[in-house]
Amino acid sequence: MTHTAAILIDLQTGLPTSGLTAHEHVGFELGWDYAHYRVALPAPFAQEPSPLRNGLLAGDAAFGTRTLAANRHVRKWLQLRLNAWLRGRSVELVQVTPNYLQQIDASHCPITRVPLSSATLEGSDGSIDRVRNDAGYAAGNLAVMSTKANHAKGAHGFRDAIGFVQQIEAEQLPGLGGLSVEQWSRTAVLCSFVEPLPHDEACALPLLVLPPNRLRLFNPVQALQAFVSQQLLKPGWSHRISRFEDLLPGKALKRDFRSFFMSLLPRVIEAGRAGDECHARWAVEDAWRATLVQQRWTRFARQLSAASCEALLARAVARKLSSAVMLPLSEASATEGWNLATRGYVPHAAPVAGARAEPAQRQFAW
Repeated sequence: MTHTAAILIDLQTGLPTSGLTAHEHVGFELGWDYAHYRVALPAPFAQEPSPLRNGLLAGDAAFGTRTLAANRHVRKWLQLRLNAWLRGRSVELVQVTPNYLQQIDASHCPITRVPLSSATLEGSDGSIDRVRNDAGYAAGNLAVMSTKANHAKGAHGFRDAIGFVQQIEAEQLPGLGGLSVEQWSRTAVLCSFVEPLPHDEACALPLLVLPPNRLRLFNPVQALQAFVSQQLLKPGWSHRISRFEDLLPGKALKRDFRSFFMSLLPRVIEAGRAGDECHARWAVEDAWRATLVQQRWTRFARQLSAASCEALLARAVARKLSSAVMLPLSEASATEGWNLATRGYVPHAAPVAGARAEPAQRQFAW
C-alpha cells in the first residue's frame, strides 16, 4: 500500500512509531501478535494488502521461529480483536488478555442455560458479548454467552430488554427475537449490572442471573444483592449470613433482612442446591422469581442508600464474609478503556499519552 512508505518502525520492537491512523495502528499491532503466536491470518486477510498484513509480515521478520504457543484462549483473543477491528470497535489490551478470557469462560450460557459448544457454527457456540453496547471490549464489560443469545441481545440494553418482557407478557407471545420471556428477563438483569440506575429502581430488580465472573456492577444495591445470594453457593453460609446480619444497624433492618432471607432460602433448598455448580446457581436465580422474595428484598433494600450499601459491602469484605471476590473500584478507574466517549469505537485520533480519562461511575469488580 502506498501509505506504508510513511511508516516509521521502532528498531527494538519492530512496531510503527508514526504515520498510521489509530485504526491502522490497531490493525498493525494485531497482525504483529498473529505473527508472535504463529497463527495464520484467516482468508482473505493473509493476502490482501492492509495494515493487518503489514503487521504480520513485520512480526514474521522480527520473531522468525521464536514464537509463543497459541492455546484456545489465545486464538479466541486474536479472533475477538480481529472482529472488533473489522467493525472499528475498541479493545483494551492491558487487562483483556488470553488469561482474562480464560477467567470469564463459562460452561453454560447465562441467558439460555444451554451447554456452550465451540466452533460448531450452531447457536450454542460460546461467544464474548459486550454487555454494555456503548462501550468497547474492556475488562468488566464482557460476558460469555451463546451465539443465539448474543445475536438476540445485539445492541439492546436494559430498557430494551424490559420492553421485550412487557411486550411478550402483554401480547401473550411465545417469545421475541428467539428468546423466551424468562431469557429476556435474565438479559435485562445482566444489562442492568453495567448501567447506572436510580437506587430505588435497582432495589426493585430481582436477581434473575448472578453476575458472571469479572463483570463490574454499577449499582451498589445489586452488588449487595449478589453478595447475599452468593452465600448460598458455598458451605458455611449460615454462619456468614448471621455475621452479616450483625452488621446491619437497628432491629427493624435486621428483622426485614431476616424476613427476606427466610423467604429466599426455602425456595433455593426446594430447587436442590446439591449437584453441579450451574444447577446450584440456577436454583438461587430461580428463587428470585418468587414475588414474595422480591417484595421483601425491596422493602429491606430501600431502607439503605447506595452509599450505605457500599459501606456494608466494605465491612463484609473486611470481615472475609464474601464467598466471591469483590473489589471496589474508584471512579477514576471504573470504566478505564471502555471508550464511552466514542461509544466503544476506536477514536479517530491516536491516544495521547497522559490524557485524562472521563469521570467514571463507581463499580464493583465481581
